Amino acid sequence: MTLLPEPPADLLPGAALFLDFDGTLIELAETPASILVPPGLAPLLERLHDRLAGRLAIVSGRAVDDLESHLPAMSIAFSGSHGVEMRLADGRRLPVVVPHDLAAVRAAVRAFAVGWAGLLVEDKPAGIALHFRQAPDAAEAVEGFMQELATRHELAIQRGAMVVELRPHGADKGDAVRAFMGDSPFRGARPVFVGDDLTDEHAFAAAADLGGAGVLVGPARVTAAQFGLPSVAAVTAWLERSA
Repeated sequence: MTLLPEPPADLLPGAALFLDFDGTLIELAETPASILVPPGLAPLLERLHDRLAGRLAIVSGRAVDDLESHLPAMSIAFSGSHGVEMRLADGRRLPVVVPHDLAAVRAAVRAFAVGWAGLLVEDKPAGIALHFRQAPDAAEAVEGFMQELATRHELAIQRGAMVVELRPHGADKGDAVRAFMGDSPFRGARPVFVGDDLTDEHAFAAAADLGGAGVLVGPARVTAAQFGLPSVAAVTAWLERSA
């Protein structure tokens, strides 16, 4: 598969920058709670925020509360739960639509997880995720169960790196990028989205549709991104040069 070119040095000046979190700014870990956030990450994001005149946002599959626990007191915008949650740079949060039968869905997922050692359940404000990184043999069973549950409860299914998530229809990371781009200070800028997972493909496509570009982190694959960086360390180095 053809390797993507590295993002050029002039990609960020004048741009609106959207960054995934896990696998992009921080290394993936065995569980969502066991990540290590480098001490230099928050200062780097603050410098980028200033350099881009506020046009910086984190767009993650994590819940916004979770992001805030790792990046406290930051005056940047967050989108969490794959576009379901939006926290603007001034701290205001947009309302979240919660499925009416979410409690029943969560109970079913927890009951299923009891039967497999290593499965990890993660509640989201409007959904639930089932991680199988520590139980790779459960992948097929997890996929089938979550797909059936999504169909029965009319939920969207989101696949990621060793995780399957159920969430409401009508929101993804691309929708989050479009929403931010319609508001100040992002409006009128050229969007650049940096991410590593399949969940970031909607955002790569949205950035391209709006005249910008995507940057894929990690191994080459079929993607809507135009540029690539090989690792989290390479992303950090590129952002440091840009900041």
